[in-house]
Order: sequence, then structure tokens, then C-alpha cells
Amino acid sequence: MMRTPGGWRRFLIFLPILCFLPYFFSVRELHQSTTIVDLPTKRTKFDHLVLGPAAGQGLPNRLQCQGTKALNKTKLIPSFGEKIEFVTVFTIYNSTLANEKVSNLVTVGNVSYSKEERSMAILNTFVNFIQVTMPQSNVVILTDPASDLSISRNGVTVYPIQGEYSRDKLMLQRIRSYIAFLETRLQELSRRPDNVNHYIFTDSDIAVVDNLGFVFLEFPNFHLALTFRNNKDQPLNSGFIAVRGTVDGISRAKIFLQRVLEVYKSKYINASRMLGDQLALAWVVKSHPSFDTRRFSKPQPFLEDVGGASVLFLPCAVYNWTPPEGAGQFHGMPLDVKVVHFKGSRKRLMLESWNFFSSSSSDKSDMLCLVLKSGRTKYDF
Repeated sequence: MMRTPGGWRRFLIFLPILCFLPYFFSVRELHQSTTIVDLPTKRTKFDHLVLGPAAGQGLPNRLQCQGTKALNKTKLIPSFGEKIEFVTVFTIYNSTLANEKVSNLVTVGNVSYSKEERSMAILNTFVNFIQVTMPQSNVVILTDPASDLSISRNGVTVYPIQGEYSRDKLMLQRIRSYIAFLETRLQELSRRPDNVNHYIFTDSDIAVVDNLGFVFLEFPNFHLALTFRNNKDQPLNSGFIAVRGTVDGISRAKIFLQRVLEVYKSKYINASRMLGDQLALAWVVKSHPSFDTRRFSKPQPFLEDVGGASVLFLPCAVYNWTPPEGAGQFHGMPLDVKVVHFKGSRKRLMLESWNFFSSSSSDKSDMLCLVLKSGRTKYDF
């Protein structure tokens, strides 16, 4: 009869337990330490800026910062004679301050904002940056005629356009409003053909930090311009669309946007609250037979004919740069950045940036360092 190696078998049975013991005590110690620290059960939102390391440190042609001081100053390009109108869609969803809960108030600096007030603060900051950077430009706000939007500022026009401005349909309505606005400008040109204005359609949560008029001079052959990034599913961002203000430019841009609208309604209507417009833009561009999507991988401007329109593609890294978690985050902020886009919950940072910029001790380069170094933990809009 063979003898069974009972001792070895018992050892093998207990071996996993012996191997696990060090991890058991480590976890036990970790548990004890966390109960002492009393970690919060849910993520809390900070009411102040949280600064961290600046992405792109040491890379050439990137903003270099020491604290909130820029080590390589960016220069503002002088204004050109081109007439530019910035056009944005904005509406107020009726609510009264009496219904605002104190817990819904957000404090930035020395001011507390309700939801409606913070939206207006963002809109005014959008105007502020344009009027400082491009003081000869005007701002046009396309809005719902039923919206109680009141803004009285020089160089700002509120332009009501009938439509469906509900939250679920706002991105869809935005394209419709752009098309309707361009139609009015074609009618205006037929009466006054010498009154040529170029147009830049943007979200209202952007900061124009450099003069954009040179785009229409440096690239004289485009009808409309879009911004792109190296993103397979969403290579185009709809937060910046430039249109040359000639009859040909406006006409071709209108036809292009009408095509985008058709694709939006037929293919991406379920994404009408968000992203549908960007998906439709990408579909229209990428479906063109001669278009090479590999061009999106290099952040260099390029021209392409799309459906009869000459489209200028501009890199988001310069013309639609998004703070830390967006395009270009790992490579820092380009020194020649023109537009900073405070998407989503970054809107607090937009207000903080303006407060910092408008202080007597700050300049544009230092403000960009503040934006670059700000961590996402403070985003609460």
C-alpha cells in the first residue's frame, strides 16, 4: 500500500492562507487608518481653485508657468480691419429667485449666483473677453422670443428667432437659428453689398484670448471654418464655426449647415440634447468621397472642398482649446492659443479667470497659467 503524503497535502492546503496573511494585515491596517481619517462618503465640490502641475512642462511652444506667473509671455496679435461679429445662441429657462434654494447658490469671489444668475454671468464674461481682445467686434445673441433676456451693453445685440429652445432640443435649434441668421444676412447684403461682416458662431462659454480677424486674411479662400481634434468618433467640435461674410461665403455656409441639419434629424435625433450636432458635422464631412480622415491626426490647418463649400479646418489645440481634461491636456497649452473653451462644469473656472485677468496685477499670460494649472476638483457649475 502506498503512503499518502499527508503532511505535504496539509501544507499545500494552508499555503494560500499563509500567502494571503500579509495582504490581510495590510488591508486591516488600511481600514483602520481610513476610519481615523473619516473619508467622505460622497464627492464634495470645492468653492475655490485647486492648482496642480502645469501640463506640457518643458515642451517647446507650450506655455511654461511658475505658479500663476508665465515664464514665456504670449503676445496679443494687433487688431485687423476685418469686421467680425460673434454670434451665440442663449436662452433663459424661466425661474424665479424666490424658488432658488440656498444650497443651489454658487459663490465665485465675493459674489453668490443662482442658476439663472450664473448663466448670465457666463454670458457677460463671454462678452468681456471679446471686448478686451477684439474691441472693434460686435456680439449677436440669438434667443427665444419668449425668453426674458435683458442685456444692455454697447456692441451687443439681442436677436430673437422663433423656434424650439427646450433643453432637449437646444442643440438642434442652434443650427436652425444659425441658418435663419445667415438668411437675414443674405437679405442685408442684397440691400447693402458693401457692408461685409464676417461671422464666428460660438458657444457662450468660450474666452477669446487672441485676435481672430487674421484668420479671414491668412486663409482668403474658405467659405466656412470648423475646428477639429484627433478623436475618431467626434473629430469636430461645433463650438466654433467661422463664416466668411461674402454672398458666396454665407450662401455656401448656409447650404452646408442645412445638410448638417438634415443628417442631424435623420440619423442623430436621439442625441438632440447633446453631441448630435457634432456627430452630424462629422458624418457630413467624412462622407465626402475625397476626404482623408487621417488629416485630423495632425494639428495643422488645412482646406478641403466638402459638398461645394471650401471648408477650413482649424486645430482645436489653438482655436478651441479646453482646460485640463480636454484637447491638448497632456501636451499643455500652445503659446499661440486663440480660444479657450470652458466646456461643461468648467464654467466656474471661466468666471475665476476673468476675475484674475481683470485684476490690476494680472495679464493674459498669467491668466492662462491659472487656467492651465487649475485642477478639475473645483468645477461645480
